[in-house]
Amino acid sequence: MTQVRIVERGEIIQRQGDEVRFLFKVKSGLLRSFFVDEMGKEHVFMFAPEQWIVADLDAIGFGLPCALSIEALERSHIEVVPFKKGGKLVLDSEDRELEFMRMMRRAGSLQRRVLMMMSTSALERYEYFLKTYPDISPRLTQKQIASYLGITPQRLSALRAERVGKQSSRNESM
Repeated sequence: MTQVRIVERGEIIQRQGDEVRFLFKVKSGLLRSFFVDEMGKEHVFMFAPEQWIVADLDAIGFGLPCALSIEALERSHIEVVPFKKGGKLVLDSEDRELEFMRMMRRAGSLQRRVLMMMSTSALERYEYFLKTYPDISPRLTQKQIASYLGITPQRLSALRAERVGKQSSRNESM
């Protein structure tokens, strides 16, 4: 059955290449899922703040090794939910529908993210990130945010300056 764990900042609770055996529900704290490409570059796939669920759904659904590592960005209380062979969750029956709906919302959120990466500018992605994650952006490093957006930290600095300039121009014209 499920168990509650405390994980410390920097602790990797799932490693890229491992077999998927759990999904993680964040009670408090902040996790991220990420992967490292063949060139050694790190790419943030998603952030998981309080009440979010994080797992490698592709690996679970197809029985593949994990493509994503999961790391605690802060000291976090997490619920560890095990999987049976074949990707079946081990949950109490009353929890099943709620957990399934949460996972579907997160999957929808990730689909939106992929579509945005394919079709929007870096500035639009940054503004969407700020709107989607207003409570966690101050808890992240510039490097982590840039990795999530698919840009360099230097480009993120330029975007921030651009936003400040636009806001100043709007305030002056009022």
